[in-house]
Amino acid sequence: MKITEPMPGAPCWVELGTSDVAAAAVYYREVFGWHATIDSRAEAGGYTVFSVGDAQVAAATPLYAPGQPTAWTVTFATGDVEALATAVSESGGSVLVDPQDVFELGRFAVLADPAGAAFAAWQARSFAGAELLNEPGSLGWVELATGDAEAAVAFYSRIFGWTVRAHGTYTQWGVDGADFGGMSTVEARDREDVRPHWLPYFAVESVDGTAARAADSGGMLLMAPTDVPDGPRIAMVRDPQGAVFGIHQAGTEG
Repeated sequence: MKITEPMPGAPCWVELGTSDVAAAAVYYREVFGWHATIDSRAEAGGYTVFSVGDAQVAAATPLYAPGQPTAWTVTFATGDVEALATAVSESGGSVLVDPQDVFELGRFAVLADPAGAAFAAWQARSFAGAELLNEPGSLGWVELATGDAEAAVAFYSRIFGWTVRAHGTYTQWGVDGADFGGMSTVEARDREDVRPHWLPYFAVESVDGTAARAADSGGMLLMAPTDVPDGPRIAMVRDPQGAVFGIHQAGTEG
C-alpha cells in the first residue's frame, strides 16, 4: 500500500466484529504484538482499540446484531459520509447502518456494494483513523473478493473515484495512482462458503514466522505462506472465532 496516512477514498481503519473480544485481544497480541485498550465509556459498548507501540492500528467490537458474522470490516475515509451513502444507494449498493456520530471522533456508516460486500465509511473529526499504515503490525493492503469484477470497477470508480490499474492479471485500486488494494474473484478463494467481501492484509516482517504464530495460537491457515508471481509473499488466516485476514511481507506490496 503506497498510502501511509488516512486520506479521502483510501482505507483508514479496520475493525473486527467478534463473538469474544477478550479472546481476540489475546490472540492478536500473540500474532502481531498488539496491545488492547478498552473504551471505558458505557456508550462505547466495550469498543477495544489495538495498538502497535503508541500508534492505534485497529479495533474490535462485540457482535451487535443477530446473525452478524465474525469478520473484519475495512473502513474508507470520506469527507462527507451522507453524500457517500447516497451515492452508494444510487449506484445499486445498500446502506446497512445509517450515518451516525461516534462521540467527538467522527461520523460513520456501514455500506455494501451491489454484490453484497460490506465496508464502512468514516468522516473524521478528532480521529483521522489508523496512526500507522503499511508498517509491520498495521494495515498494509485491502482486497475485494467479488463475482463480478466489471460491475465492481464501475461501482467503486463512481462512488470513490478510484484509479484502476492492471498489474499483470490482477486489478489494483488506487487514489490518484497510489495503489492501496486489489480485487480477486470469489471463485479464486476455493471455498464454497465465500461470499463477496473485503479482506484486510496486515504488513509483517516475516510471513512465515507470523503464519506459524497464527496457527500455534489457535488460528487456522487457509493459505500457507506463498510467493505471488511478481508480487509479495502472503498467507491467509482464520482466527479462533472465525474472522479471516491476510498477511503480507512489509515493503513488497503493490
